[in-house]
Amino acid sequence: MNTDRLFTPFQAGSLSLKNRIVMAPMTRVNSPDGVPGNDVAAYYRRRAEGGVGLIITEGTAINHPAAVSHQNIPNIHGEASLKGWAQVVEEVHAAGGTIVPQLWHVGMARTIGQLPNADALPVGPSGLNLAGEQVTEPMTRQEIDGIVAAFAQAAADAQTAGFDGIELHGAHGYLIDQFFWDKTNKRTDEYGGDLEARTTFAVQIIDACRRAVGPDFPVILRFSQWKSGDYSARLAQTPDELARFLTPLSNAGVDIFHCSTRRFWLPEFEGSELNLAGWTKKITGKPTITVGSVGLNSEFVTAVTEKNEEDNLERLLEKLEKAEFDLVAVGRALISDPAWPVKLQSGKIDEIIAFTSESTKTFY
Repeated sequence: MNTDRLFTPFQAGSLSLKNRIVMAPMTRVNSPDGVPGNDVAAYYRRRAEGGVGLIITEGTAINHPAAVSHQNIPNIHGEASLKGWAQVVEEVHAAGGTIVPQLWHVGMARTIGQLPNADALPVGPSGLNLAGEQVTEPMTRQEIDGIVAAFAQAAADAQTAGFDGIELHGAHGYLIDQFFWDKTNKRTDEYGGDLEARTTFAVQIIDACRRAVGPDFPVILRFSQWKSGDYSARLAQTPDELARFLTPLSNAGVDIFHCSTRRFWLPEFEGSELNLAGWTKKITGKPTITVGSVGLNSEFVTAVTEKNEEDNLERLLEKLEKAEFDLVAVGRALISDPAWPVKLQSGKIDEIIAFTSESTKTFY
């Protein structure tokens, strides 16, 4: 199995990577009171030492009281948290890695009374949870403006902390995605309506972040068709609809699209073998990241065997060789084995530590 293509350099604007492997963002809830410590720095450094080209951190809370739903999710605001992230960046850079934080607001995925800030009510475009049930009032213009500003401030703070770019979490039914999705966005103002109009909130965030960090700081947007708890959900049913959705976001200043799917090898639309990342690159002309069970022979839970690992990777390499996408995000396989890239490149697949459900209970 020739993995050379996976280990070729990649350049997009000021973002320069030694290979095409990306560490996917994975929530680890290991930052007490939102502050990443020495163990977090060591955790990310190990992945850089293990050969990851680009690390995307776990979701980080922007400065809003209802941004996230656990007190140990790291913040991307406040002196202590930003100092902790600066240490993470220093460790990753010292190991030859590149790192960006994922900026996150969970919106209505947070339930009333959750920590941190148990008194803070969840917010969303129409106050609807992912089941379409009314929980709170729709966001006011003032609330929208405040959260847009908080994303921009987080981007600026990330740049000051030394990060190499940012990723905006617009996937999986969290706040930005709740504006995208017609099931959770019933607004009748400029933030609601048809598919293009429902991108307005995200466009404003992208624009505000771009103005905060300047033209050369990379901005990645993660998006998905599926939502947490609703894997059949779709924003776009056809390539034309996907183009209507992506064009405003691309024009707003997204540099790279991170296209979240659960199985990277599945075609997105009938009549073409292109997956979501492939279609996104074709439509926008922008670089894309594919993701979805890379290195796993079954969704999220089953340990890999050598044969299934090779079958999975051969399909991935074939698509990468065709330039259907540019970068490959690896998630759970990197939880169990920080050296997954190095072992793959050296042909030591039999030495890869297999992912199991127990792997998520470790933090190494």
